[in-house]
Amino acid sequence: MSLQEPTQENLNTIINDMAERLQVVNRSLMDPEDYDLNKYEEIKSLHDIIEMKGQLSVSETQAFVTELGNYRK
Repeated sequence: MSLQEPTQENLNTIINDMAERLQVVNRSLMDPEDYDLNKYEEIKSLHDIIEMKGQLSVSETQAFVTELGNYRK
């Protein structure tokens, strides 16, 4: 599946995948409906970095969660 197009479905997929990879316990923080589709490229860039890195340290995970918070509506 290509995630290049900024659609709500792709945003949902990316946010849910990041929630899994970042092991977010409070999933309400990662509700795809709370994220701005206009920020799709920025959010996808974070997703790509997380995919590339694989394992993240605790501080990296916290940094990604904080950064994602900047893209919430």
